[in-house]
Amino acid sequence: MASGHSRRQFLRMAGIATGLPLLGEARLALAQVPAAAAAYAAPKTWINANEHPEGPCAAARAALGDMIPLGGRYLFEQTGRMVEACARHLGLRTDHVLPYAGSSEPLHYGVLAFTSAKRGLVTANPTFEAAWEAAAFSRARVAKVALAGDGAHDLRRMVAADRRAGLVYVCNPNNPTGTITPRAEIEWALAHMPRGAVMMVDEAYIEYGNERSVVDLVAAGADLVVLRTFSKIYGMAGVRCGLALARPELLKRLEYFGANPMPIAATAAAIASLGDETLVAERRRETTEVRDETFAWLRTQGYRFTPSTTNCFLLDAGQPGKPVMAAMAERGVVIGRTWEILPNQVRITIGSREEMLRFRDAWLEVMREGVKAAASVDRDAFDPLQRFTRLT
Repeated sequence: MASGHSRRQFLRMAGIATGLPLLGEARLALAQVPAAAAAYAAPKTWINANEHPEGPCAAARAALGDMIPLGGRYLFEQTGRMVEACARHLGLRTDHVLPYAGSSEPLHYGVLAFTSAKRGLVTANPTFEAAWEAAAFSRARVAKVALAGDGAHDLRRMVAADRRAGLVYVCNPNNPTGTITPRAEIEWALAHMPRGAVMMVDEAYIEYGNERSVVDLVAAGADLVVLRTFSKIYGMAGVRCGLALARPELLKRLEYFGANPMPIAATAAAIASLGDETLVAERRRETTEVRDETFAWLRTQGYRFTPSTTNCFLLDAGQPGKPVMAAMAERGVVIGRTWEILPNQVRITIGSREEMLRFRDAWLEVMREGVKAAASVDRDAFDPLQRFTRLT
């Protein structure tokens, strides 16, 4: 195992070699926090970042408050308690659970650990781009495989896309489409991956639907890393708490890149959230109801969208999406971003019922009046917000 000094030296040299800071996506987001924070102070409807509109549950809020007087302590044992609670919840041993402040860190570290100039990365397209952006630092070839017609990952083509791949990344349900890849296809892919490759399944949105998790395959020793987060249905996006789940020797390859002490408020809120046995089912039901209402309205208006099973979906604007985003922001409704492969489609987060009603009004205005008014938008102010939401 390399020393802490050598790890830091490696990370620094990796940034120099690429001409970019390591984990540049996160650093770029941090650099734009003032602009984003100023925007958040304005009275707007925020349905752009796949956040849950209710935030942490009541038990988690109480736990957050209880941690304030203890904020001057590391309380390492608190992290241990959270790991034990998560392991029980997921049916894993504690040595199969590695906590992080969110799931973006282990995603980046997984790409660095399992890819290189000789071992590539395979992902779907469109999907959450953090994996392929991280591949720039490991100098890995990135194979982007279009989603199948039903929105699932085309794992048959993905497995064949690069027989020297080191990592196959599967976001399931997928961000931004909200579509499901059947577990049977994931199992097939695990059995047919390139020799020595690891699959990473990002289950950030798994609680929103009924698709079975693959966490049990971690317990069975598969060449698999599963990412979970409290940022979505648990409403803790700003609190920052996530997990990497894998057999111990795979987790050690992530640990090489370091691990900071966990925020004690995040660990307390996570434990409290898991203790609320009705939370996930209730929020899944509420989100499904509002999503179905939104979809029914879009159908009556003649708009095309992905048949999502989660809290986000792609909506076809019928024109370049970025000016539509700007025009919506002018009307006080901030929606998500576009993907290069689908430039006319914008991602919409399912917010509260009231937020989605405001979305409807603004969307109709923009579609009827066009996006010429968007020319007055301050692009320097808007673009940082676009980059800020690339973390989600």
